[in-house]
Amino acid sequence: MMQELNHYFTNIFYHLHTTHEDVISHQSVRILQMIEKEDEVTVRDIAALLNISQNTASEHIKKLERQGWIQKIRATDDQRKVQLFLTNEGQLVLKKNTELDEAKLKQALLQLSEKEQQDVLQAFRLLSEVSK
Repeated sequence: MMQELNHYFTNIFYHLHTTHEDVISHQSVRILQMIEKEDEVTVRDIAALLNISQNTASEHIKKLERQGWIQKIRATDDQRKVQLFLTNEGQLVLKKNTELDEAKLKQALLQLSEKEQQDVLQAFRLLSEVSK
């Protein structure tokens, strides 16, 4: 079953992904995703996610900051702590590199019945919930 799910997932992403306009590494996409999905993210969190040193994670962060995709802000309760946030540009880059193309997705869904569309939505909702 796992092989089948992975097979279908990669087929869906391959056929329905957006056109990639920005040159961005997989690690950078993972960093942007973590910043988007988690409430608070620090350089230490990024290092743990990617299994790299904090110095290496810091270099990745500096690169993303230079590109205007993230912003570092000192925590108000602890000035030693620097939190990471996506900029509007960073949110757009993340969307382009992780989401499905809405027009392509719409075309695919229009080939399904209303019930089939609702079944797909429910399956994705369930999988999303249990994956957290």
